[in-house]
Amino acid sequence: MPKPLPPGRFLRLGSLLALPALLGGCNLVVLRPAGDVAQQQGDLVVISTILMLIIIVPVMALTAFFAWRYRAANTQARYEPEWSHSTGLELVIWAAPLLIIICLGAITWAGTHLLDPFRPLARTAPGQPVAAGTQPLEVQVVALDWKWLFILPEQGIATVNELAAPVDRPIRFRISSSSVMNSFYIPALAGQIYAMPGMESRLHAVINRPGEFTGFSANYSGAGFSQMRFAFRGLDQAGFDRWVAEARSGNGGTLDRAAYLELERPSEAAPVRRFAAVEPGLFDAVVGMCVEAGTMCLHQMAAIDARGGLGLAGLANLRPVAAADPPSGGAGAGRQPGGARRAVAALCAIPEAPAAVAAAGPAAGATPARSRPASLAPLAGAGLPIPGRSHPAEFTALPPRPADQPES
Repeated sequence: MPKPLPPGRFLRLGSLLALPALLGGCNLVVLRPAGDVAQQQGDLVVISTILMLIIIVPVMALTAFFAWRYRAANTQARYEPEWSHSTGLELVIWAAPLLIIICLGAITWAGTHLLDPFRPLARTAPGQPVAAGTQPLEVQVVALDWKWLFILPEQGIATVNELAAPVDRPIRFRISSSSVMNSFYIPALAGQIYAMPGMESRLHAVINRPGEFTGFSANYSGAGFSQMRFAFRGLDQAGFDRWVAEARSGNGGTLDRAAYLELERPSEAAPVRRFAAVEPGLFDAVVGMCVEAGTMCLHQMAAIDARGGLGLAGLANLRPVAAADPPSGGAGAGRQPGGARRAVAALCAIPEAPAAVAAAGPAAGATPARSRPASLAPLAGAGLPIPGRSHPAEFTALPPRPADQPES
């Protein structure tokens, strides 16, 4: 009499049978996106998988077939212990994988160039090229701890953890980060792109149908990473205009540098916020890591280095970072002996330099805004262009310090 199956066997079998029904509820957004760029990327995944299965499936099937066909119990199988070579079999074994590799290489090369995130879109949908003169919607993205800031310079608004875009209009994302490396990803729109502090990444995409989708960070970035999500809405033009009008008419105020420094502070599960106006040039200051007043931008440092640097005067061109400042500091921020945090100070135009040096002297009981430079000459412009002038500022090199003279 056969033994009855144990109850656990039925439980495992029932779980296996229920698996297809459970998986049927999953949203395969990567393979069924709402944007043309994501759709092309999804097609690449499908085509590449099929090409690889052309090799994998026969190999797995033949492995099982040979194991069964030539088992020890099958005495009818042909046995040839002296067999060593077959030209036809060698051709099949080597030619088929080689052709697959060539196809995969060609698809990868073409897809890498056609779907380059820095490349402006040539179409918004299959058979629908971008009309001449069409201006993409510019969205400036900043990854904060742990939330997303979106600035729309054309509309003059900014939002936190919420973004909308009109259907069938190209979108140009400019992406950066305030502190650590992050990853900007809207699966329904396009592939992920890294957000890194002190530099700018680009992503071109388009949303082709209305709907509400989810964006998130695809790169671990700290304690609040799991809640670093935002809503992305695809709207028709009228709906997008209403969304912009609501942001402008709200009581969110202006996103200026002071408001940004407050927003930059780490927070988890941040609510949606909308700002009715944005200070011009804020995103460029974020990329340059010079949002704090009096801090030198990275591109200014690079320009000074290209001209030969400031010499020893650069060692004194530091400003204290207040204890209340965000931990990211500014460009070149770091700790000095004793634990004080300092950042590289901004340079002055020549007429402003004497007043800046005079202001560097600390008042009684006050923290100086800048540290006093060793010499005024190399800090008065450093050859950088002055706003509103066509010629660069004067630049006087710092004379060499005698070897026996101590540093001031």
